[in-house]
Amino acid sequence: MNSRTLAPVLHLASASPRRRALLEQIGVAHEVVVTGVDEGALPGERPRDYVERLALAKARAAAAQPGRTPLPVLAADTTVVLDGELLGKPRDRAEGLSMLGRLSGRTHKVLTAVALLAGCGLEHLRTSVSHVRFRTIGPAEREAYWETGEPLDKAGGYAIQGFGAVFVAHLEGSYSGVVGLPLCETAELLQEAGIAWWGTIDP
Repeated sequence: MNSRTLAPVLHLASASPRRRALLEQIGVAHEVVVTGVDEGALPGERPRDYVERLALAKARAAAAQPGRTPLPVLAADTTVVLDGELLGKPRDRAEGLSMLGRLSGRTHKVLTAVALLAGCGLEHLRTSVSHVRFRTIGPAEREAYWETGEPLDKAGGYAIQGFGAVFVAHLEGSYSGVVGLPLCETAELLQEAGIAWWGTIDP
């Protein structure tokens, strides 16, 4: 038995296959509800405020969809921060290569906020902060990585769970948070809302 065979206990406001896989890893059956939310930062917005605002906005937008089954809604948002600057998904090759060059040989932060709307207006929020240090990445290797196609839709232009793992010299914090859904914080939110994880494990 796996979480896909059980009745869903929440809606996931994300099309990310990585977040789906992480929820399945802890046995949380779910359905995806995708909405369009403007991910632009507000003027002067701090990184933590940014990811928390977007996580809540995604959850609220999904909860407001007409005809949706009345289940709790889980949403998350991830950003990479270097020198206080948000590094989102690269818009093109030039920006992707620039991001990798800036991250090379340095430590950056990865922030992931998780929001859970549990009904009756209750909103729960947790934020994971991790520190990731990259080894030095030469120009040819940056070019080769870009050509894999992996960086294009990833915050900071890399995927720690994919080919980009070879750049990571040190991680302090939550691996699953860097992937896009910190499982410790997510489990805390589910517990607060009375939602069980490990739902596929037989006694």
